[in-house]
Amino acid sequence: MSWVATIGLETHVQLRTESKMFCACSTGFGAAPNSHVCPVCLGYPGAMPVLNRKAVELTVRSGLMLGCDIPFYSKFDRKSYFYPDMPKNYQISQYDQPLCEGGGVDIVLEGQARRIALTRIHLEEDVGKSMHFRSSSGVDFNRAGVPLMEIVSDPDMHTPEEAIAYLTALKQILLYAEVSDCNLEEGNMRSDVNISIAREGATELGTKAEIKNMNTFRGVQSALRYEIARQIDVLEEGGRIVQETRRWDPDAEMTSSMRTKEDAHDYRYFPEPDLMPVVLTEAQIAAWRATLPEPPAARRERMVSEYGIPEYDAGVLAADKRVGDFFEAVARASGNGKAASNWIMTEMLRLLGDQEMEISDVRVTPEALAGLIGLVDSGALNSNSAKEVFAELFAHGGDPKAVVEAKGLTQVSDSGAIETFVQQAIDANPQSIEDFRNGKTQAAKFLVGQVMRLSKGKANPQMVGEMIERLLSSDD
Repeated sequence: MSWVATIGLETHVQLRTESKMFCACSTGFGAAPNSHVCPVCLGYPGAMPVLNRKAVELTVRSGLMLGCDIPFYSKFDRKSYFYPDMPKNYQISQYDQPLCEGGGVDIVLEGQARRIALTRIHLEEDVGKSMHFRSSSGVDFNRAGVPLMEIVSDPDMHTPEEAIAYLTALKQILLYAEVSDCNLEEGNMRSDVNISIAREGATELGTKAEIKNMNTFRGVQSALRYEIARQIDVLEEGGRIVQETRRWDPDAEMTSSMRTKEDAHDYRYFPEPDLMPVVLTEAQIAAWRATLPEPPAARRERMVSEYGIPEYDAGVLAADKRVGDFFEAVARASGNGKAASNWIMTEMLRLLGDQEMEISDVRVTPEALAGLIGLVDSGALNSNSAKEVFAELFAHGGDPKAVVEAKGLTQVSDSGAIETFVQQAIDANPQSIEDFRNGKTQAAKFLVGQVMRLSKGKANPQMVGEMIERLLSSDD
């Protein structure tokens, strides 16, 4: 009988606020150690917390995007533990009455769609960052008190691939909702991974181990693969799994034990006495709901039906909200969704990658790209010349018609002029005529290339190809 892994994720997401959870200190990244601190986030006696309203709004917006139930009443609790990076020796979090309950994340893996259920989303403060040197250690409290949203999934996944699909979809939804930057390099999105192993068909889950603070998707996938294999080996050798917290070593590509895993009662939760409960109204929740964007999954489906593009194209374009917005503006202005998709997915994304730019920084506007598509559709510009124009627009911006005129790229569609170029190419390459009549169809393509060279790329390639086929197929 085979083994089945069960995986649950607790994903901590830093919210997009300018100030911390309970004080006015900046949440800015990269400042000198301990420069964004005050008596509140350092836990000085007598310093009183004041709740950041924006953090509550962003958490509820996230819950609404993820289909959660939003209770009208929630509260904060103290979670007691004694680590050097926790200045108060307790963390203000939420225990039994969180801001969001239930919900789920829809994923598609190997063509199969399924929903990963969520348990809850609660709001809490981050802790500081321990820093270790050769002969000493220190703590940077700049991060202490930064608003964190913890999204807790049900134990609803069974493979590393499902976990990555879940995290990818979750990140996309949060970026669409603009609740977080989800910058993994800056620690905006970190996951604790819970995993257990049981025999297939077992009615109870196995003993779980937790892998802490995974801040890369690749790390989550690798750690899960290792831990699944480790736990199966332990069980097959007659051992038992210990409930514990483990760390992932990316260099050694293995997990190792940190400490035995605490249960909820070990944290001695009790209601936070210095904060009032959060009481929301139906009108307030409705107002926040009205500001939500279209979810990425719904957008992908609409793009396919509205613009006639393939599902693959829609998936690429909708992956980044800004890219999707740019595409839709071009598609609507040009009336040619497939052409808009082709230009953005090939030329635009290639150049953005080469120059390490974001689409919000490009000089070419949606209106300019729509104009370029119109020039190609009308026959005023061929595809090769259009790429030259696009490169100019990407580098310097401007109007595509002006670029075409300045570079003298207007397509030649006059049949008389094209026939002159075709005849010159045929006269200069008599062997191609013989090759074509002997069944070598590539000879015609060679002649098309020669015509395009003679016309300096301006000839209408479709007209050129048709004229060459006609002339070569004649009996003359």
